[in-house]
Amino acid sequence: MDRFASHVLTTYPLLILLLTLGLTATDITDVPKFGELINNVTASVGREATLACVVDDLSTYKVAWLRVDTQTILTIASHVITKNHRIGVTHSDHRTWYLHVREVRETDRGWYMCQINTDPMKSQVGYLEVVVPPDILDYPTSTDMVVREGTNVTLRCAATGSPQPTVTWRREGGECIPLGSGQEVPSVEGPVFNITRVNRLHMGAYLCIATNGVPPTVSKRIMLIVHFPPMIWIQNQLVGAQEGQQMTLECHSEAYPKSINYWTRGQGEIIAQGIPSPSTSSSVTITTQPSVSVDQDKSPNDHHKDRNDPGSYHQESNEIMDMADSEKVTGDRGGAADLKLRGGLRDTEKSSSSALKTSVDFQMFIIFTVAILPSNIRTLFAV
Repeated sequence: MDRFASHVLTTYPLLILLLTLGLTATDITDVPKFGELINNVTASVGREATLACVVDDLSTYKVAWLRVDTQTILTIASHVITKNHRIGVTHSDHRTWYLHVREVRETDRGWYMCQINTDPMKSQVGYLEVVVPPDILDYPTSTDMVVREGTNVTLRCAATGSPQPTVTWRREGGECIPLGSGQEVPSVEGPVFNITRVNRLHMGAYLCIATNGVPPTVSKRIMLIVHFPPMIWIQNQLVGAQEGQQMTLECHSEAYPKSINYWTRGQGEIIAQGIPSPSTSSSVTITTQPSVSVDQDKSPNDHHKDRNDPGSYHQESNEIMDMADSEKVTGDRGGAADLKLRGGLRDTEKSSSSALKTSVDFQMFIIFTVAILPSNIRTLFAV
């Protein structure tokens, strides 16, 4: 008997210890333990975030969720302790315990602890990351701008979000953005967009686009209006015609705000009877093609070109704020030629009329000479 007892003590010391303490093998294996780590969770503002805590062999022990930074007890077992109505708890077969955070806010970002009330206490933590879609602030983001050609312009776009958004500038129509030294780029990065010595090619709508990988991407439209004085150009300064032949004088002008164009004779006499009055329409760039024509018909009411009145003609362009899209004016010189002024305006881009408040007058003159040619070279201009 003594030999058997000695053998048992030597071979099964742990069993003898358990019997002495009144414990069983089942008591040892049923101590709760975590089945896996808590996965970090990322959620957008306004969504629901769920953290999962897996516990094996929970038995009669309880699981609690806590907010680490504030040491606030959120839930114990199936009961919500906090007064925050956005917090909830569920479980799956008392093994996986879920902490639900509804309508997530930025303030919910941080560490959360899953705790088992063993002695000593067992716990593990998981992180809730809250992301915020980008947003463009009205201030200090730039608004629509009206500038003079040749000045420096700075466009700003203030964006918030988490992570911090990146800002890209593009033209609304997809055109390239002209830079210095004749370079052009499809876009410009950064919250500040500087344009040195702005010119008419920069005029148009720009989009400030903010993105941080969290949908949706947002943008703001900023209209850049560039004022520049009228510029006039022609294809032919000298135009010849036979006596009695119909002819056309043509010039082109470009200006913003819109210019009003009219023809004058050598002594400054305005050919048209009156100047078109401004309208409420507006545009970015306009091109006019006024012409002075001499009718070929020799009836008493429609005179032919008089050999005694070769003359020279001026096309004047005065800058105004607005002008109708097309104007046609006819003037009777009384015994001289029946001269018609035709002006056609072409809008290339429209802008807000609220930006058009002031006017600067500018005049340019182009001399058109109508020559009565000798008979021996008239055939060169025959119709």
